[in-house]
Amino acid sequence: MKVVNIFEEGTFSDKAMKKNLVHDSPYFRIINFNFRAGQELPIHSHELEGELSIQVLEGEGEYLAKDRTLPARAGDILVCAIEESHGIRAVTDMRVLVTIAPPI
Repeated sequence: MKVVNIFEEGTFSDKAMKKNLVHDSPYFRIINFNFRAGQELPIHSHELEGELSIQVLEGEGEYLAKDRTLPARAGDILVCAIEESHGIRAVTDMRVLVTIAPPI
């Protein structure tokens, strides 16, 4: 058992989004991404079976999909198949928590 406070450990970078590995196991992976306004994780997909979630903890932005964008605000969580195209763009500074199962 462990406790990680991503608000204390997760940092921001003006150059590019900041990626912080929170947890990694054979069952799932948790990653904290911190974005400055205007930064993004481009649309991408993975040729694997499984699911992921992208939860906005702080800030506002947009979930990115192949053919649309969806609002992404604090408290919102996107759930999709890993093989489905996904990404996120920050409108304001954002903290995001991504969970991937099984881990890639």
